[in-house]
Amino acid sequence: MHTQWESLANEHILGIAPYEPGKPIEELERELGIHDAIKLASNENPLPPSDRVQRAVIAALHQLNRYPDGSGFYLRQALAKKHGVMAEQVILGNGSNDLIELLVRTFLRPGDEAVVPHPSFVVYPMIVQAAGGVRVMVMLKDYRLDLEAMARAITPLTKIVFIANPNNPTATIVTASEVEHFMARVPAHTIVVFDEAYIEFALGPDFPDTLNYVKQGRKVIVLRTFSKATSLAGLRVGYGLADPDATALMNRIRQPFNVNSIGQVAALAALEDEAHVLECVRMIDAGRHFLLDEFNALGLKFAPSRANFILVDVGRSANDIYQKLLHEGVIVRPMTPFGMETALRITVGTPEENRKLAKALRKVLGR
Repeated sequence: MHTQWESLANEHILGIAPYEPGKPIEELERELGIHDAIKLASNENPLPPSDRVQRAVIAALHQLNRYPDGSGFYLRQALAKKHGVMAEQVILGNGSNDLIELLVRTFLRPGDEAVVPHPSFVVYPMIVQAAGGVRVMVMLKDYRLDLEAMARAITPLTKIVFIANPNNPTATIVTASEVEHFMARVPAHTIVVFDEAYIEFALGPDFPDTLNYVKQGRKVIVLRTFSKATSLAGLRVGYGLADPDATALMNRIRQPFNVNSIGQVAALAALEDEAHVLECVRMIDAGRHFLLDEFNALGLKFAPSRANFILVDVGRSANDIYQKLLHEGVIVRPMTPFGMETALRITVGTPEENRKLAKALRKVLGR
């Protein structure tokens, strides 16, 4: 009798829907018969890597016959210096996704609970379920993480709490005072994961300094990435900052070459090029204000953004507006999978891209 593949699979993964990436721009243009489409769907930096990074990458190409540095020695040293921690407190990942999976596989036993905000980054509940953990979903309040409700959701079985700050897909933050109040209620057996992929766009006097909790020896892991502000999304380089004992445990199951050699070289060069990050942040900030003014003029509601994207309510079927925007050569992300039937997540682009989006949105909304 023929054995079905599903019967052989880990039962924890059977209820997980696979991530559905968007089609390449070139394929959409071919299918729809359009040209010069713009992609404002994936929260990418619209600017390419800096000249310094590109030169470093080109110079390293002749060494691609060699395996990468399995420990990421130089990159970890540079990150430790930047953040005022020991190199042993830095762990590298193939993007933040890799690190989320590493920490869940390291610390979450089957039956352990993980408190997960919703809607938030789709990888959290996916990895928790794959590991046999129990997902305790806590709904947002006014598009923001409800830290009060998340604190109440912690039980003796809670091993991990995920805090995306800024949150994806809402682009909202929780403040330093809110985090301080939350942390005072977290028991010693619970690990708090601060996922700060968009931190460069959110910094301000109200933004929490979560690294202080790491330096205090709290059960905290801070995740950062080179994908956003430094324009390296295609190279997949993320890093975590935590107690040396935590990183040592995660390193036991980390793949030895999980960050490729070009990614390490590019990230090192990016750390030395703060001017590029400042340029990107300024451009995104200006573009965000431009789009918010456009949305106001169209009478659209939106969440208060502190990231390089905006969650906007178009007041009708988001899928319908998404399809119409596609025919105008604009790719955005409908939030229907998150249960937000009338919301779009729109990445802030270059000034030219933002103007094209605004024009297309006015047309498809009939304004």
